[in-house]
Amino acid sequence: MATTTTRLSTKGQLILPKAIRDEFDWRPGMEFEIEKTKFGVLVKPKKRFFPPTKLEDVAGMLRYKGKAKTIREMDEAIAIEVKRRHALGRY
Repeated sequence: MATTTTRLSTKGQLILPKAIRDEFDWRPGMEFEIEKTKFGVLVKPKKRFFPPTKLEDVAGMLRYKGKAKTIREMDEAIAIEVKRRHALGRY
């Protein structure tokens, strides 16, 4: 692993190089644990309570009791909601 240099800001912040953030898929807003070791500090992502999931992984868990909607019915419902929100100034 190549060595990289960074500086501590006056606010106590370190900038992690983009290559490292990309390699570990670290994104803004992520939480990290800081652990003091005999060699310095260890920075590691805080474990998430729930693993990341995709809708298609859990969609079968959704229950719907009733008649299935057609594409036309869904499009009409979306259009009604868009008009409602537009009237409220949300779009």
